[in-house]
Amino acid sequence: MVANKEVTGTNLLKLTYTADAEQVEKGLAYSFNKNKKHFNIHGFRPGHAPRKLVEQYYGEEVLFDDAASYIITDMYYASIPEIEAVPVSDPQNVNIVKMDKNGMEFTLEIYTKPEVRLGQYKGLEITDVSAEVTDEDIENALKNEAEKNSRMVTVEDRPAEKDDTVNIDFEGFTDGVAFEGGKGTNYKLRLGSGQFIPGFEDQLIGANTGDEVTVNVRFPDDYQEESLKGKDAEFKVKVNEIQKQEIPEINDDFASDVSEFDTLAEYKEDIAKKLAESKAKTAKSAMTEEALKKAIDNAETEIPDCMIDREVDDEYFRTENQMKSYGLTMDAYCGYMGTTPDKFRENIRPQAALNVKRDLVLEAIAAEENMTVTDEEFEEEFKKAAEYMHITVEEVKERFEDRKEMLAADIKQHKAVDLILESAVKVQPEEKAEAEAAETADDPEAADTADKKEENAEA
Repeated sequence: MVANKEVTGTNLLKLTYTADAEQVEKGLAYSFNKNKKHFNIHGFRPGHAPRKLVEQYYGEEVLFDDAASYIITDMYYASIPEIEAVPVSDPQNVNIVKMDKNGMEFTLEIYTKPEVRLGQYKGLEITDVSAEVTDEDIENALKNEAEKNSRMVTVEDRPAEKDDTVNIDFEGFTDGVAFEGGKGTNYKLRLGSGQFIPGFEDQLIGANTGDEVTVNVRFPDDYQEESLKGKDAEFKVKVNEIQKQEIPEINDDFASDVSEFDTLAEYKEDIAKKLAESKAKTAKSAMTEEALKKAIDNAETEIPDCMIDREVDDEYFRTENQMKSYGLTMDAYCGYMGTTPDKFRENIRPQAALNVKRDLVLEAIAAEENMTVTDEEFEEEFKKAAEYMHITVEEVKERFEDRKEMLAADIKQHKAVDLILESAVKVQPEEKAEAEAAETADDPEAADTADKKEENAEA
């Protein structure tokens, strides 16, 4: 069906097709049926004039445009199995060389999936991220839980201290004139939070309830409001109320109040178990990310822009749909984020390129390792999907009936990731730092680069 294949660029294939008279006739018949209601010939109702008469009246070329589109689409998609490459773009640069009722010749170009030249992906050296749970971790978890169960208590017998929350009325002035946005009433401010400009909160420490305090500050030179940058300001502040955070004592009573356990010892044991699970998951994720990044960096491929464009489109539409669920348009969302839809696309492009390369590398590793998917692995994925979607396994199977190949590709990718991580050599952070230091010392160019980095950091 494909008369000729020619490589015209990196991952770019030019295909030449020749349609015979029978194929052209199929296209013309399609074009006539699609357009016959638009032909007006005296003596015939619209759509009822014979094709032969239409061609005589309008010229036989009147049907060529839609006929050509039909033939090109039909022949291209039918020829995909014999192309011996995976198309990653729609046909482009379509050129009809010749066309008449006896036949048609046309060319088109398609981008094909790029070849991946794998580098090292097994035995990669990665940092061994510790998942050990320490006594300090458990104590911090207890303190956080205690703080979550704290309550605010009004203070009347002492002045405000750091970490107290004060309820204040305030108004700001520059050069004796109140400025816009500098006024507030019943505002709750935690002293020491850094919520207000430097120096403001410190000057409220020591104030009592009912006090009226004059706070003198200077707006930073990089303050967001242009008219206030670097200006001296005076705030008239009234302290309406002082509150402190009252944290419950961590004991058996606390444990029974916040958990299903009767004693603090049991509660600690449960916290340790959950922390161990969480830290193990976090550690695995960090090590997987490092190993995967190295495997991707070690591979070489030239990715057609169209593949990155498609990934950008997919991410854009995912974000757009998410924003719709919040009642926002992409224009509004981008406005809130200080960007535009075009800028948003530009900003996500580097990650989109990385995502495409990751998928290509993992697919190549799966092929290199001759990975397959067993019936048991399919069943496991169906069960997970059923739980997530809250439907039966049979319903999941029905939905994936025509997408089993896609599911198999996903499973193979996960298996490739597992292989990369499981084969990696885990090195203690100290050992890795020492090795990198030694490597830098042995390599004058690397040492010079390291010195420059250090100078930049100090600057």
